[in-house]
Amino acid sequence: MFHATMRSAIKGARTLAQLDDLSRTIWQAHAAETVTDSEAQGLAEALHTRRASVRETVVPVGIPLGRVTLFPPKRLQRAPERSVAIERRRRLACSGPMPPALASRFTTGQLAVLRVVGDEMARHGACGLCIDAIAARAGVCRRLAQGAIRLAEGDGLLTIQERRHQGRKSDPNVLRIISREWLQWLRRGGRSAAPALLGSIGCKTMHPTDRGDPQREVVDTDPKKGCREAAGDLNRSERSRIRAVGRTDQAMR
Repeated sequence: MFHATMRSAIKGARTLAQLDDLSRTIWQAHAAETVTDSEAQGLAEALHTRRASVRETVVPVGIPLGRVTLFPPKRLQRAPERSVAIERRRRLACSGPMPPALASRFTTGQLAVLRVVGDEMARHGACGLCIDAIAARAGVCRRLAQGAIRLAEGDGLLTIQERRHQGRKSDPNVLRIISREWLQWLRRGGRSAAPALLGSIGCKTMHPTDRGDPQREVVDTDPKKGCREAAGDLNRSERSRIRAVGRTDQAMR
């Protein structure tokens, strides 16, 4: 009686939840020795067949056939001109995105990614760009950008704040630089402090108007004279020169 009732219930089930309840009832009856092993095995096979047929008729609401998500598929990101992307990547990496001691840990592509992150940090206080935008600006692929950010996070240079939303698309992660050395580098505008600390090393600054010996300092102690006084001094020196010439001529005669 129980065996026939369960078979009819299995044939009339329309959802997977109903089949799960029937399976639970069958095995509870088997534990209570209401059905034999062969009957329980036959009901289990009937459940498996009915479950497969029910799954074929289930259509996900709002999801197209052959898809597992509502969101559109990600397009493969490619640069329009590969040579231009490579040149931009190298230019960003060579522009001094971070201190040399930190930059030596990363490759050219990774430095280009961190340059984009540092520029956003200096401009807005945090980097809220999506990973595709960061990769496009740096001239690298999406995977390389993700790897560079994760590597910097592992070295303790920045933090990643995830902004997930259940049931809908998540917002881009927020990146914040926490390295003091990197932050000071950004405040100085990407300039090293070595020239300021070693100011005594290097050539002495010269001006185009310097005519004298740079090793000798000449101090003029005479008071400045006006135009009339200078003209009077010139007349007196001229008269004394004429007198000296006249005396020389008389002595020769």
